[in-house]
Amino acid sequence: MACEGAPEVRIGRKPVMNYVLAVLTTLMEQGTNQVVVKARGRNINRAVDAVEIVRKRFAKNIEIKDIKIDSQEIEVQTPEGQTRTRRVSSIEICLEKAGESA
Repeated sequence: MACEGAPEVRIGRKPVMNYVLAVLTTLMEQGTNQVVVKARGRNINRAVDAVEIVRKRFAKNIEIKDIKIDSQEIEVQTPEGQTRTRRVSSIEICLEKAGESA
């Protein structure tokens, strides 16, 4: 991936604006020009929303450098005690300040 070693922002269940602030803080205060936004499962849409809010409203000089999608098989226990295999999708979005590639 193009953002090897870049700081990560992992998306969870908090409001989208919390993650927007986390991305902006990482880019501005840590002295880095790249950040990776990661999410799994139902939080993928929240990750995409956060990235688009950052790009369209706050930092117009931020570009999407790379996007990686994947799915993993995990085993879960059903209430009946059986083991089932489920697929969980994941996404990694690499953001970079325009004109400042590493």
